[in-house]
Amino acid sequence: MAVMKVIEVLSNSKKSWEDATAKAVKQASKSVKNIKSVYVQDQSAIVENGAVVEFRVNLKLTFQVN
Repeated sequence: MAVMKVIEVLSNSKKSWEDATAKAVKQASKSVKNIKSVYVQDQSAIVENGAVVEFRVNLKLTFQVN
């Protein structure tokens, strides 16, 4: 019987939400095999002097454990 587990991956980027999300998925896929689903759990931005300096995306992944 297969078991499902959930982990969280946080990734930072100075470019955009899309870049931060892609970076987090790439980072997760290096260490987690058999990913079944990915969704954005949380997004935030760091603002300094009225300008966004960093986008943060927290992903939740489910994956198959054999």
